[in-house]
Amino acid sequence: MADRRLPTAPHPGSSRRSHRTAPRGGRRARRGRRSPAAAALRVLLLLVCTGAVGWAGLALLPDRAADDGATPPPRPTAPVNDGPTPSAPPSRPSAAAEPPSRGEDRPAAQARYPVNGPGTYTWAKGTGTRAGTKGRLVRYGVKLEDGTGLDVDELAAEIDGILRDPRGWTRQGAASFQRVGSPPYDMLVHVVSPGTTDRLCGRWGLKTEGRVNCANAPHLVVNVRRWIELSPQYRGRPADYHALIINHEAGHVLGHGHRGCPGRGRPAPAMMQQIKGLKGCTANPWVYDRAGKLIDGPPEP
Repeated sequence: MADRRLPTAPHPGSSRRSHRTAPRGGRRARRGRRSPAAAALRVLLLLVCTGAVGWAGLALLPDRAADDGATPPPRPTAPVNDGPTPSAPPSRPSAAAEPPSRGEDRPAAQARYPVNGPGTYTWAKGTGTRAGTKGRLVRYGVKLEDGTGLDVDELAAEIDGILRDPRGWTRQGAASFQRVGSPPYDMLVHVVSPGTTDRLCGRWGLKTEGRVNCANAPHLVVNVRRWIELSPQYRGRPADYHALIINHEAGHVLGHGHRGCPGRGRPAPAMMQQIKGLKGCTANPWVYDRAGKLIDGPPEP
């Protein structure tokens, strides 16, 4: 009969099962006539599926990378080895305060100092006269990071004057101070770039964000950014703000904690975090008033 033709020979590579099985009538022939279209359809479906899998895989890549921690945070820079570290640092090292609002801070691009200094220093040479005759003698050194644009001798002379002022810590025998040109010392004033401030203060777990000062006995770290730019409460009064920095941080070195505003309209204590706001007090950089009365307030953390 016309429709009982034998199947054509299989193409090389086809399975044996395909040519051992006898066809049944014309159904096999008709299926053979449709096979090119079916094959094309299968290829098309394969391409579509492959594309869908590919897009799904791409969509998952970012989440996988984040989960795996593919880009770990950078490791902190090792602190600058600038001098002896206290064997038993005080239990409460102090950063000066929260920084002033960024709107009142000069942008770094306009700064007159390096954001990151080289980590090398120049000491103020010579031994000064003793300021104060009573109380604990604190021998202190002054060292300036190179490249800040300041003069180390002028800087040391200003710090000498602040610590010698009768409104400072020498009043009533609280302490006496004498500058030395090399170790040993009881207090070391570092005047450094913002980046070096962060590295030095960071070794004590203090976050200064390149913008404030810190202290951890015997180290007093002065951020040159604050020294030059001052704070909103002391705009146009650099001498007063410098006195506040030294008196506040020296107070920490001497073991004093933060104090609050004693009342509206009264002078703020030198140990108050004045850069956070005066809270009704008036700006004041000194420990004692001119009559020799301690300017104090309630304890604060």
